Amino acid sequence: MKPSATSYDVLVAGGGNAALCAAITAARAGARVIVVEKADKDARGGNTRHTRNMRVAHDEGNGILTGPYHSEEYLDDLKRVTKGNSDWELAELAIEKSKELWDFLEAQGVRFQPSLGGTLSLGRTNAFFLGGGRSMLNALYRAAEDLGVEVLYETEVVDVEIADGFFTGATLSDAQGRFPLSARAFVAAAGGFEANIEWLKEAWGPAAENFLIRGTPNNTGTLLRLLMDKGVEITGDPQQCHAVAIDGRAPKFDGGIVTRLDCVPFGVVLNADGERFYDEGEDFWPKRYAIWGRLVAAQPDQIGHVLIDSKAINLFMPSVFPPARADTLEELAETVGLDPAATRRTVDAFNAACVPGSFDHTVHDDCRTEGLTPPKSHWARPIDTPPFYAYSLRPGITFTYLSVRVNAEGRILMADGRPSANMFAAGEIMAGNVLGEGYLAGIGMMIGSVFGRIAGKGAASYVRN
Repeated sequence: MKPSATSYDVLVAGGGNAALCAAITAARAGARVIVVEKADKDARGGNTRHTRNMRVAHDEGNGILTGPYHSEEYLDDLKRVTKGNSDWELAELAIEKSKELWDFLEAQGVRFQPSLGGTLSLGRTNAFFLGGGRSMLNALYRAAEDLGVEVLYETEVVDVEIADGFFTGATLSDAQGRFPLSARAFVAAAGGFEANIEWLKEAWGPAAENFLIRGTPNNTGTLLRLLMDKGVEITGDPQQCHAVAIDGRAPKFDGGIVTRLDCVPFGVVLNADGERFYDEGEDFWPKRYAIWGRLVAAQPDQIGHVLIDSKAINLFMPSVFPPARADTLEELAETVGLDPAATRRTVDAFNAACVPGSFDHTVHDDCRTEGLTPPKSHWARPIDTPPFYAYSLRPGITFTYLSVRVNAEGRILMADGRPSANMFAAGEIMAGNVLGEGYLAGIGMMIGSVFGRIAGKGAASYVRN
């Protein structure tokens, strides 16, 4: 399908949460907007399709959010997981602006529900979408289309024309070939490069062949690479990404959130050599689950195995795939490809190091190990009650943090530091400005919505002026 015109006020590249928030905001300000989505209509929305919630600051509970989550606490949480690696002006702006998102999204038809049981204990901090990410996306698309936003599916921006930091036009490609499109302002919201295995290998080496991509196969970084080649300033480490430990049986692409494993705090994780390699109980899972993809990626063959016993099997939301099950540790080890003797040695050493305490997975309890390296700081209980269970883990890449640099107006910065007059960015393609490393559950969606609104407002303002 070709566009209905050859020129628009605002061209938005991408079709997920960030892109739609930008398009809606620009359209509400009177701009004529076109959205270019690489996927077909059924698969539209990029990684937003797989989301469930968004982390938002708020000063009081509201009947669904169970209590306050002040900006100061949010910022402290972000500082902890990023180890200070962030543009704090943009981080503070995003967190403060996140207070507006509940009302904004509700106004577009998005509805919320209480947090689901077993989903990382996020009832106070995160707003869960009724019907999940796809339902949220559908509401945003309806709102955009009601405002007259035009959407081109199965179409991609394959070139951009930039003169002295000024966007002058783009080349689009669909099944029939390439064609030009002009617009007075441009919003880049087309995701990262996580589905481009060759690009991942540039950063990670051959290990990247064993990575699984949790989200869309369409995020190949075409637009990011174009902007890099056109002289846009880049920020972030190409190795940094949102990478979680997912079920090793997940598909190469598009497995989604159901492949994530939340059982790590309740057991022990062994590498292919049958050895533990990190503290499974370091902190609450929402603040640590996103480091485990990188941890597993650093292990032999990029694989891990989490072992739990019958005491823990009902404490977490299960994966879409059932665990391996056996009545003895040795039999379980053989089932998942571990050496039985090495597995027994590791588990026996762990069990002997466990200090008796009052187990409570909702707090930093006193169940820990002593004299063990690495330690387990909380929720440490002997793995001794059959039947025993195991999940095999692989690195699951959600999105990459290599990004175009933006300022507080969402304007893309050129390599000389000057902000573009009419180019903006939102979502994964700029999230590395806030996320230098680490992750908080639901913050990616927050960054997309906040900077989508900022970009849409800036683009419309430029057009008006």
